[in-house]
Amino acid sequence: MLQRRVLVVDDEPMVVDVLRRYLQRDGFVVEVARDGAAALQEVARSSPDLVILDLTLPTVDGLEVCRMLRLASQVPILMLTARGEVEDRIRGLSVGADDYVVKPFSPSEIVARVHAILRRASQASGDGEQELRFAGLTIRPALHLVERDGRSIDLAGREYDLLVHLARHPRLVFSRDKLLDAVWGYAFVGEPSTVTVHVRRLREKIEPDPAHPSYIKTVWGMGYKFDPDRVADG
Repeated sequence: MLQRRVLVVDDEPMVVDVLRRYLQRDGFVVEVARDGAAALQEVARSSPDLVILDLTLPTVDGLEVCRMLRLASQVPILMLTARGEVEDRIRGLSVGADDYVVKPFSPSEIVARVHAILRRASQASGDGEQELRFAGLTIRPALHLVERDGRSIDLAGREYDLLVHLARHPRLVFSRDKLLDAVWGYAFVGEPSTVTVHVRRLREKIEPDPAHPSYIKTVWGMGYKFDPDRVADG
């Protein structure tokens, strides 16, 4: 069985040591980078399956590393932060992180989240399902590809998962808590604003006019639904 590769990016030796031991015990190959610049070089060199990324790093901070990775890669990113403020977590999600954990954390929880993120990424890229077609928008699950008006759109892993979940249930209204459970899963304990951030980013990428959404609609006081303004031709 092919071992999955995880890159741990953190400048705290104790954190790195604990995460390496727990991940290796669960069968992962673990690479380590101690600062932001080294992290970018290591991703380019080894193409890890997932990156565990600390928010506060020397040379290049975690937010900038995440932003730069998202320009060239859809590798899942689990962000670590010692900051408990909601705004800091939202900033991490807004630049493309798939999930976050606040320090201090349980190493077992990190391993569980890594497994869950990779499982969802694998299912999304290899399920072979038929494409979902809407007016101006096509989702090809087998290729993990989204197109608008024939042009490919780059989505982060969690953005893609959220879009697919909504598109598979057109016109059904989901509360933010329901979307947290369905898309983030594994009894995710997170801020409902996590969903809000991802919906906003999705709209910026797939909507012709994000201020007046044609696909992902807000149902005030209830949540969100996927309800295209027009039906697909044919």
